[in-house]
Amino acid sequence: MAFKVAIVGRPNVGKSTLFNRLVGRRIAIVDDTPGVTRDRRVHPGRLQDLRFDVVDTAGFEVAAADTLEGRMRAQTEAAISEADLIVFMMDGRAGLMPDDRAFADVVRRSGKPVVLAVNKTDINSAEAGVLEAWNLGLGEPVGLSAEHGRGMVELRDAIHAAMEEAGALEEEAVEAPAAVVDANAMVGDDIDPDEEDPGYDITKPVRIAVVGRPNAGKSTLINQIIGEDRLLTGPEAGITRDSISVDWSFKGRDIKLFDTAGMRRKAKVQQKLEKLSVADTLRAIRFAEVVIVVFDATMPFEKQDLQIADLIMREGRAPIIAFNKWDLIEDRQETLTELHEKTARLLPQVKGLQAIPISAETGRGIDKLFDAAFRTHETWNRRIPTGPLNRWLERATAQHPPPAVAGRRLKVKFITQIKTRPPGFVVSCSRPEAMPQSYVRYLTNGLRETFNITGVPIRMALRTSDNPYAHKAKKKR
Repeated sequence: MAFKVAIVGRPNVGKSTLFNRLVGRRIAIVDDTPGVTRDRRVHPGRLQDLRFDVVDTAGFEVAAADTLEGRMRAQTEAAISEADLIVFMMDGRAGLMPDDRAFADVVRRSGKPVVLAVNKTDINSAEAGVLEAWNLGLGEPVGLSAEHGRGMVELRDAIHAAMEEAGALEEEAVEAPAAVVDANAMVGDDIDPDEEDPGYDITKPVRIAVVGRPNAGKSTLINQIIGEDRLLTGPEAGITRDSISVDWSFKGRDIKLFDTAGMRRKAKVQQKLEKLSVADTLRAIRFAEVVIVVFDATMPFEKQDLQIADLIMREGRAPIIAFNKWDLIEDRQETLTELHEKTARLLPQVKGLQAIPISAETGRGIDKLFDAAFRTHETWNRRIPTGPLNRWLERATAQHPPPAVAGRRLKVKFITQIKTRPPGFVVSCSRPEAMPQSYVRYLTNGLRETFNITGVPIRMALRTSDNPYAHKAKKKR
């Protein structure tokens, strides 16, 4: 098990900035606004030759347990209890604050080894903050600038000493060296959205993002799935800001779940922080494989619900609808029939879209939800041989021939699948620019029905083959 380092401290002292530097990617949202981070995030990190898991946490705040700040503090305390080493950060520019003393006592009582880091020491006036940090009684402070990379050598030495004392260095030494990562890479950049698989491999983890409007129950759903209060939840809308990944296993299948921030209508997103959260959600959608869209069953199919679902389909991801808060519905059979009818009518872009009623609060329907996710993922990866495709095309064009445009009938000659994830096909035909979209939809729907490609987007491209005699015609002129 990897050595785990938790970064804790007051709000806005630079914990997420240091986290991003240690993991080598800008995956945690950073802003000047205090309290940006709310959930704890775990990611493999490195500092020169050291390898460990680094945990980003919410800022410590004094608040009642039932408030949002109190629940954020509980998440941080859980990270402290799970960590092997605590990096306690304070702001060198602001100096020693009363909350720093209070939270230093919390860290000291945990009994875990502590590295005291004084951030924002890239200006001379911050040196006084380093001297004040001695008053906390947590050992020698390490002055650093997480934003500019100053003091990383000293931080490495302090972490190395703690790992050596814990006997973690021998375990790390046998591991293969981590790949060099691009500091400018974003979350999910290790996935190629157009990657082609030679076949469906059930041993590979499935990447599933959970998206939806604010307060639809996304974080509650993931907590119910994994069986612990891993993500911050509550009645307030818009609690989640970062896209948080959680590893899980269902029926022997490895899954990486992504909780995302709620997406409001674009016109309502004005603040910079919310824009950053929405951008993080869009990246999670783009690099997921299956995307679960959580609808509130008590008020489903709002305009924003439909826009989110349409965005997922345009990105080519495999969508599934989860009608949450099913425990609040009284006439369930009639409501379910109505919801399925609306799904087919309001989201015609993907026929056969899976729609499952669930309750994130009680856990009802979660097994069916993930069974549907695996079926959809397999369809999303499906490859159809060229022979059956062209036999189907011959029957389809014989039953419904292409139309005549400007007195000349269009010819459809050949079809082949060029990619999966989602299934993509190329149709060779004469004058592709003149082919009506209605006939393209006819071919797409025929593919779905014949080869059972339901519930996922299909890409259909039209091309014309080069005329080998075109140059001779030009010479005659």
